[in-house]
Amino acid sequence: MVNGIPVMEFADFVAQPETEKFACLAIASGTVRRALADRCEQAGVTLAEVRAANVIEMDDVIIGEGACLSPFVTLTSNIRIGKCFHANLYSYVEHDCIIGDFVTFAPGVKCNGNVIIEDDVYVGSGAVLRNGTPDNPLRIGAGAIIGMGAVVTRSIARGVTVVGNPARIMQIASLC
Repeated sequence: MVNGIPVMEFADFVAQPETEKFACLAIASGTVRRALADRCEQAGVTLAEVRAANVIEMDDVIIGEGACLSPFVTLTSNIRIGKCFHANLYSYVEHDCIIGDFVTFAPGVKCNGNVIIEDDVYVGSGAVLRNGTPDNPLRIGAGAIIGMGAVVTRSIARGVTVVGNPARIMQIASLC
């Protein structure tokens, strides 16, 4: 038992007699969430959206299945969000943003307007993504990692890790 909820192996969960089964995948790693979502789909388990009562969602917001929206999350206007989005405490998404599948916002992420975030991106606590423009949105490439507290002032290529203010590609020291 964890917090009054029984914990069981996946096979035991699937074997339960209920005809409908739901899961919310609250795991920071988008890659792990994707693998679990695929496993749920294969087993006939529906991905459920879970949102705190005080989430603010304004107009024209479309959210894919399986979102986890923590307390004090704000979603403003004209936003498209993919499957299994995870937005932690005090995060926000401003106007005219597109967010891909399996994206994670750690607590306090500030995603300003006209930003495109591709699939499997992790954005660390307190990171700030500056506004793009309608004709030149700020783009975060698939699989990128934005370090905590980073201030992203320009587009980020897929698969890179950025840190700092302003955000720069993290250099890994050679051990040789």
